[in-house]
Amino acid sequence: MKWRGRRESDNVEDIRDGGGGFAGRGGGLPFGGRGAAVGGGLGTIVIVIIVMLMGGDPTQFLQGGGGMPQQVQQQQQPRQRNAGEDELASFVKVVLADNEDVWQQLMQDYGHAYRFPRLVLFSRSVHSGCGTAGSETGPFYCPADEKVYIDLTFYDEMRTKFKASGDFAMAYVVAHEVGHHIQHVLGISDQVHRAQQRLSKAEANRLSVKLELQADFLAGVWAHHAQKMKDVVEQGDIEEALTTAAAIGDDRLQMMGQGYVQPESFTHGSSKERMYWFKRGYESGNIRDGDTFGNGSL
Repeated sequence: MKWRGRRESDNVEDIRDGGGGFAGRGGGLPFGGRGAAVGGGLGTIVIVIIVMLMGGDPTQFLQGGGGMPQQVQQQQQPRQRNAGEDELASFVKVVLADNEDVWQQLMQDYGHAYRFPRLVLFSRSVHSGCGTAGSETGPFYCPADEKVYIDLTFYDEMRTKFKASGDFAMAYVVAHEVGHHIQHVLGISDQVHRAQQRLSKAEANRLSVKLELQADFLAGVWAHHAQKMKDVVEQGDIEEALTTAAAIGDDRLQMMGQGYVQPESFTHGSSKERMYWFKRGYESGNIRDGDTFGNGSL
């Protein structure tokens, strides 16, 4: 991806030096309900797989005791940054700036006001408007404070555990989380969460899948317009994004974690579905082509 020498977003809070800090409103909502961080858990999948899932649900770690695991609760010492991580931070800021430019224009074209989300770079643990989360949660979006949270070490896990490497793979992750912000601004995620409260777990999971696939679609829409506006896509970039989408499909994660697939427990979609919706968004560029719910209703 062509990114060097371009604008970095100012809507970034970098609290990595603290080894865990406060971002957003103090005493924020617990995970769950209207202020829930976006992204569903994987039910019976072992926790090591849950925590690697992009946009995973922090409630998986807060159920029962209502707090973080012991190792996260402990006081952490500041850690040393390295040059590679600082370069990655600059890259993420450029990707966020590109998302700002694309979505500000698109939302204006569709007659909607757009509020810029903020992005929080943290290490180890963070207090968000949705509650407390550790880096094990993976990147997530919190609608309560309209912020995206990322521990940059997640990208090491992408490369080593999921074999999803390349800068555009990283860009896809950021764009997916911003896609959840778009859903929040448009009121889609609130509709889904209200509907889930009156459904069975299996039916609620199906709505989670549709919400996540739409965020994949919106990431593709961003890539389409970023290319038109700024010529950012290089050869192999889209393949990197598709590889990442396949790597974090529920079916692949379940096979890795438990050796078999349970479609009724999917919360993000299969590898094939995630690839399909990102590619559809990239090829179309039209928000109206992203009705993953069917018939335009919940």
